[in-house]
Amino acid sequence: MFDWLKRIQSSVTSVEEVLQYFEQMLEDGRYMFETASNTLLAGTNPEAVKADLWATDKRINRLERRIRRHVVTHLTMHGAGAISSDLVLMSIVKDAERIGDYCKNIFDLSVLGRGFPDGVREDLLESKSSITRLLAKARNIYKSEDEEDARAFIAQADALAQHCDARAMAMVAREDPDGKSAISALTYRYFKRILSHAINIITSVVVPVDQLDYYDEDVEGREDG
Repeated sequence: MFDWLKRIQSSVTSVEEVLQYFEQMLEDGRYMFETASNTLLAGTNPEAVKADLWATDKRINRLERRIRRHVVTHLTMHGAGAISSDLVLMSIVKDAERIGDYCKNIFDLSVLGRGFPDGVREDLLESKSSITRLLAKARNIYKSEDEEDARAFIAQADALAQHCDARAMAMVAREDPDGKSAISALTYRYFKRILSHAINIITSVVVPVDQLDYYDEDVEGREDG
C-alpha cells in the first residue's frame, strides 16, 4: 500500500474501502474500453451493450464521488498535514473517471457506422488489444507498488500513445470524402487520451505529487518525467 495512502485512514472510511473503490474504477474502465472498442471495431451491436456501458460509467462516477467525500472528510479532520496525500488521490481518481468518458466517446463513433480506410481497422484492433492489456496491468501495478513494473508500463504506454498520435495526424492529412479518415483520427486520439490517463495513474507509484499529470496531450509539450 502506498505510503501516502496509509495516511488517509479516518473514522469514516477505511483505507481498504478506498482501495477497493479505486480498483473497481480501474476494472470498470478496462471493461468499458474493451466493450466500446469492440463495438466500433469488431461489429458488436451498439444497442446490445449501450445500457450496460452507461451503467458502468455511472458506477465509476458514484465511486469517484465516494472517494471525493472521503477526501473532504479527511482534510477536515487532519488539515494541512493531509493535503499531499489527498492531492494524489484526487488526481488519480479524476484520471480513472476520464477513462470512462473517453470510452463513451469511442462508443459514440460506432453509431456513425462509417468504417475505416484499408489497413486502419487492423492497426486499431492491434492497438486496442495492447491497451486492454495495459489497463489490466495498471490495476495490478497499483496494488503491488512495483516501481520496476510501473516504469516499464509507462514506457510501453508512452510508445503506444506516440504511435496513436502519429496515426491520428496521418489520418487528418488524408483526403476524406467518405468520413472514414475522420473517424479513424478520432479513434486514435481517444486511444491516446485513455493511455495518457493510465500513465498518470501509474506515475503515482514512482513520482512525487508535484509531478503528477505530467503527460500532456502534446508529446512535445509535456514535461519529462
